[in-house]
Amino acid sequence: MNPPPYQSDSFFDRVNLWLRTSTMIKLAIVGILVLVLLIPTFMLEGLIRERESTRAMAIREVSEKWGATQTVSGPILSVPYLMHTKGADGKAETSIAYAHVLPDNLTITGTIQPEKRNRGLFQVMLYNTRLTIRGSLPRPSAERLGIAPADMQWDKAFVSLGVTDMKGIKDQINLRVDGKALTVEPGIPTTDILASGVSARTPLGDSITFDCALNINGSSDLYFLPFGKQTIVSLTSPWTTPSFVGASLPDRRTLNAKGFTANWKVLQYNRNYPQQGTGAFLNRPISNSPDSHESVAASSAFGVKLLLPVDEYQKTMRSAKYAVMFIIITFTAFFFVEILNKQRIHPIQYLLVGFAVCLFYLLLLAISEHVAFNVAYLISAAVTLAMISFYVRHVFKNGRLTILFSSVLALLYGFFFSLLQLEDYSLLLGSLGLALILGIIMYLTRNVNWYRAYETT
Repeated sequence: MNPPPYQSDSFFDRVNLWLRTSTMIKLAIVGILVLVLLIPTFMLEGLIRERESTRAMAIREVSEKWGATQTVSGPILSVPYLMHTKGADGKAETSIAYAHVLPDNLTITGTIQPEKRNRGLFQVMLYNTRLTIRGSLPRPSAERLGIAPADMQWDKAFVSLGVTDMKGIKDQINLRVDGKALTVEPGIPTTDILASGVSARTPLGDSITFDCALNINGSSDLYFLPFGKQTIVSLTSPWTTPSFVGASLPDRRTLNAKGFTANWKVLQYNRNYPQQGTGAFLNRPISNSPDSHESVAASSAFGVKLLLPVDEYQKTMRSAKYAVMFIIITFTAFFFVEILNKQRIHPIQYLLVGFAVCLFYLLLLAISEHVAFNVAYLISAAVTLAMISFYVRHVFKNGRLTILFSSVLALLYGFFFSLLQLEDYSLLLGSLGLALILGIIMYLTRNVNWYRAYETT
């Protein structure tokens, strides 16, 4: 009867045997290999971010020529006045400041015509919008603003309309006040409230009514500032994948295969600034924190973002987040082939299969730039699965084991694809999937003697 393998006469032989047959040593080696494979995984995530940056640059280049994200503000009525102060030497000084008043009511209706442009491999979401802006503006109250009536320069009052990217203006802006067409000039005499836009001198009564037609180009997002005591915005578009963004959501919206309609109603009580003030009263920060740079006016903006139906980089990044889990499950399957089939697999063979798994995500990134993401996922999974199956067929030297292992990988690819599609339920589905995998492992290894896992019977 042959002595058991652990009764070797040589101490070094026993150590060598222990190193080759120790389950814990093999698990430690597999764990180290997983850590090694984190390097290409992190490199892949960096590559995805780099491609996203390249796309952002392409979008910026097109937007600079077409028109960037647009924010429509106003109109507002501004009146210059004389401000009296004392200088450092105690002498009286006089300067020009501005009193501003926002509309009593503001109604904006419009259509958004989307347009997709290609810049190399990348799609850029553009639009043209035609807006009709109506409302009324009251006369500023010098008394409420603490200004002497004699200092108000009523004859120099002007109306201004904010447009963030002036390159996007496509037609002459027709602005009528009390039914009379005004001469609209580019630029605004003061940047207290609006950084860019157009303005027009206007005569003043107790209040004025206005209407304006605006035709502008923009990219991706269209925002509005709710300057009216009551601001109503109604938009229609044939685009089928909008995202409503900003401080207010639509009160009513419809979305179907023909596009969307959206209606907002924002009251002055829904934002944190008054209807009139002096200087840059709308540009104060929303909080006293030194990290707060957003103004109270900007914080009230709302609008719509025209989303491209599929963001391949976002989905590829989400897929890459599962790479470590995929590698661990694949290595676990390899390890249990060793244990249950009493067949040793070299760490280099683990590493090669791990690199093949990492290659899947690189293929997915590259192919998804040219075809739909789902098709890219199918092609990448098929190529990787074929490559790994061919390799493990020669490692296992067993057709049934190869089919079983390949089936496990195919199920894993299908499982992770489901996680990507069911974004809202990915945590639930992932948790149930991991519980099922753990249960299967526990069932298959319920009779394994881990102290003699590598010994042949």
